[in-house]
Amino acid sequence: MVLQYKLKSGGRWKNYPGKDKIKGSVKNYEFRLLSEDRKKILADGGSYAKVMKRFRQIEFFKHKK
Repeated sequence: MVLQYKLKSGGRWKNYPGKDKIKGSVKNYEFRLLSEDRKKILADGGSYAKVMKRFRQIEFFKHKK
């Protein structure tokens, strides 16, 4: 899965390098989650917490036996 971000005011989507490497707070950005091949959007533009919640749900069911 690929996590991407962009400023809420606009711009293009970029790969997310980590909280400590972006300028300002994560509250200033919009996030999305893509499949590994980047063809399917798994979680469309939302807050960091919302997208990470979806990421954890997907990981949980991927490893569930």
